[in-house]
Amino acid sequence: QVQLVESGGGLVQAGDSLRLSCAASGRTFSSAAMGWFRQPTGKEREFVATISWSGGSTAYADSVKGRFTIARDNAKNTVYLQMNSLKPEDTAVYYCATRFTYSHYSYTERNDYNYWGQGTQVTVSS
Repeated sequence: QVQLVESGGGLVQAGDSLRLSCAASGRTFSSAAMGWFRQPTGKEREFVATISWSGGSTAYADSVKGRFTIARDNAKNTVYLQMNSLKPEDTAVYYCATRFTYSHYSYTERNDYNYWGQGTQVTVSS
C-alpha cells in the first residue's frame, strides 16, 4: 500500500513562509504525479498545486500562483510545497495526494488522485 505523510505545518503570521513536505512510501514514487490540496474549515477541499512524475510539468491554483512552489525529490520520495507571502485565507488543512502515471498532464481534480495523506494544519494569523 501507499503511504503519504505530510509535515511542516504550523502557526505563522501573514507574510511569513512555510515549507510543507510529503514523504511517500510503498510504491515507486518516481512514477507518480503528486498534488497538494487544502481544505479550510467548513469548506470543500480545493486544488493547490500539482507536479508530474519527472517534475517537468507543474500547475497551480490562481489563488497561490506566484507565491507557492511545488517541487519533488524522487531520490528522497518526497514532494514539497514552498509557501511564501502567506495570507490568512491560506489557513487550511493541507493534503498531499498521488496518482501513478507517466503522463505529464496536470491533474487538478480530487478524483484524479488515488491516495491521500492525513493532512497538516497551516494557520496564518493576520
